[in-house]
Amino acid sequence: MPADRTPERASDQAASSPEQAPDRVPLATERAPEQVPPTPGRAPERPAPAEEQGPEQLALMAEPVRSARAGGRGASGGRGARHRSGQLEPAYLAETDPVARVRLESHLPHLDRLFDYGVPQDLSEGAQAGTRIRVRFGGQQMRGWIIERTASSEVAFDRLQPILSLQSALPVLVPQVLAVAELTAQRCAGTVADVLRCAVPPRVASVEKAALAARDSAEASAAVAAVNPGAAQRAGHSGAEEAAEALPDAQAETDPETAAHRARPLIAAEPAAPSAWSEYVGGREAIEALRGGQRVRAVVQALPSHPEHDLYDLIAQAVAAALESGRGSVVVVPDHKTLERAQRAVEAVVEPQLVARLHSEDKPTPRYRAFVQALEGHARVVIGTRPAVWAPVEDLGLIVVVDDGDHSLVEPRAPYHHARDVALLRAQHDDLGLLVMGQAVTPEAERLVETGWASSIAAQRPVLRANMPRIESTSDSWHEAHDPLAGRARLPETAFRVARRALADGPVLVQVARTGYAPSLTCQRCRNAARCTVCDGPLSVPSRGRLPQCGWCARQAANWSCGHCGATQWRFSSVGSERTAEELGRAFPQVPVIWSSGDQVRREIPAAPALVVATPGAEPQAEGGYAAALLLDGDRMLSRPGLRVEEEVLRKWVHAASLVRRGSAGGTVVVTSEHERVVASLVRWDVRGHAARELAERRTLQLPPAVRCAALTGPLPALEAFLELVDLPDDVRTVGPAPVHQRWDEEAEDPQSEAASADVLGGLSDDDEAHRLLLFFTYSQAAEVTRRLRAARAEASAQRKHAPVNVRCDVADLL
Repeated sequence: MPADRTPERASDQAASSPEQAPDRVPLATERAPEQVPPTPGRAPERPAPAEEQGPEQLALMAEPVRSARAGGRGASGGRGARHRSGQLEPAYLAETDPVARVRLESHLPHLDRLFDYGVPQDLSEGAQAGTRIRVRFGGQQMRGWIIERTASSEVAFDRLQPILSLQSALPVLVPQVLAVAELTAQRCAGTVADVLRCAVPPRVASVEKAALAARDSAEASAAVAAVNPGAAQRAGHSGAEEAAEALPDAQAETDPETAAHRARPLIAAEPAAPSAWSEYVGGREAIEALRGGQRVRAVVQALPSHPEHDLYDLIAQAVAAALESGRGSVVVVPDHKTLERAQRAVEAVVEPQLVARLHSEDKPTPRYRAFVQALEGHARVVIGTRPAVWAPVEDLGLIVVVDDGDHSLVEPRAPYHHARDVALLRAQHDDLGLLVMGQAVTPEAERLVETGWASSIAAQRPVLRANMPRIESTSDSWHEAHDPLAGRARLPETAFRVARRALADGPVLVQVARTGYAPSLTCQRCRNAARCTVCDGPLSVPSRGRLPQCGWCARQAANWSCGHCGATQWRFSSVGSERTAEELGRAFPQVPVIWSSGDQVRREIPAAPALVVATPGAEPQAEGGYAAALLLDGDRMLSRPGLRVEEEVLRKWVHAASLVRRGSAGGTVVVTSEHERVVASLVRWDVRGHAARELAERRTLQLPPAVRCAALTGPLPALEAFLELVDLPDDVRTVGPAPVHQRWDEEAEDPQSEAASADVLGGLSDDDEAHRLLLFFTYSQAAEVTRRLRAARAEASAQRKHAPVNVRCDVADLL
């Protein structure tokens, strides 16, 4: 909906529920986002809220209101004597700032704005900025956030709809996070409500009660200490026992040392001299700057195979340096395995009670507990996966993003933001330091260096060569001369020779492209892909001795016949990790074979000789490092279509090779691909040079990340109507629309999986088939283009004249 729409017209088209628009909603007025003044700071202590649902919500209402509801005298909301037709009478409004500007928890784009609600006097103390609330909107109860309290509204007070209840006892949405959420929604052409769903975890009442109990106990101890210092410690310990049980990881505020902890966080042990960082050009200066409270922004390329200081030691020393200056840190990692290693490294140099873990896969209670610990200032360091980038750490000074090329850092739900981009926005908005760290360097990170936004921290070539393993390519001229068939063999003789020699000294890593037994099959006669006879999905063999199974409908192909030639015999066209482990077990009968892939991911293995078969990202850590690594299926991985295939394959190879011992200790890596450019970058360990060349090529071709992009997906008529609403600038380059071979679900905004083939959709009309249009625009145009996309989404959502159009910005998997 356009930003200049009047409140009356906007109310006419606002939704009465998350799916329907009412005829008229006169009880709330809208505010354009640009009219919102700065959000006030953290609210003081407030009473506990009502429960989420049920009659307990009436606990925060005055007795006359409950009596009126019981007698059925109230209108539309049952508000009885205090309310007139569901509205709040001015006499019962809060005396100070009686109007709350509220953002609803709705994914509908045309509700992505502020609405005015009346604040009842009995809820005034707790109804502070950042508090979750429940309100009535268009005849339904909805959740929302108080963005600010104000003394005026464009709507008469007696026509304001009241806040029904408080849904949180703490103001969990802090101003800094809200500001970055709004910037993220603008950048991604999404809604603020969708961003806040990712930024603030679901509420757990018991955790909030424990936090309030700890706060009350601290205040009581402070009051006792002011009168009788000797009794402070006794009162504190007795008052905080219950809170300590419910919030075990939070340090008791009653401890006399707590104030010192908050003023200057404890370091578990005096950090050693920054020997890890001193091996990098600019590393020592960066650590000293962090200790001095300065802002450091850099792209750090970590050394491989370092026997003393790995990537996680660098992270720990950077976090400790920031804490020494009194500032908190956030460390964002891609997966659980990396999270555990980073947490161990940080807790080795920082007091564990100052560290909170925020993992998207944790259960609600520990996840919310970690969030509240950061909110209350108990946790000064938050380490976690994608959601950790939003952690409300007090006095935040440093954000660390690890392995920013991993797709796990991309939010799979709208608005599909990347944790690195959120960290950039947060660093820019709050003037924070930012370290993008990893063994590999992405073109996005290289662009930050080339534009001068960040510096580059890397080791010099002699130091790099001393720490990297020996890398052999079976496609070079020497190996081809000695083994002409090496390029055709999946596991050439060179790889067997290296593995035999290395197994005498430790484990050997074998990286394969895909999990399972036989991920794909072809017809034995015509070599066409074997497809399901019911849904035309791809067939695979999940494990040894099993019948082929469809990857889409999961039906077993017991009586399969080829749809092209009629043959009934099939063959393996690719080999997965399970089949590879089986073949290696026959080749090395006396050696244990371990596989790590899919749902069976091993985190660590001992130093004993073993063959470890793993898919990319599932490689376990070996004690003392692997003696060798065999990188198989490189050509198969590089043959996939996509703009980022080369950089992704190089990143996977670099990560696997970094687990191998340095060359001086006998560590060897064998890569079997024939792709010269990527293999050459691996052999020279020139990952930043590869990223720079990729960026230069994309700058010439005007492709991301040299420019920004947006993908619009939906039925063709809907795309055409949506483009008319957007009214793109003339110099925005468009590609498409083109079919994406997926059925568009009009019930939801997000498209279904794109795995379906065109044959499945052959019976659908053109109106049902999804199409995609790509937009390419410069960074200077980005703010205007995303603003128009957001406005078009809001107007299309309000009018509901065509099917929804999905908008995704800067998503790597679409190119």
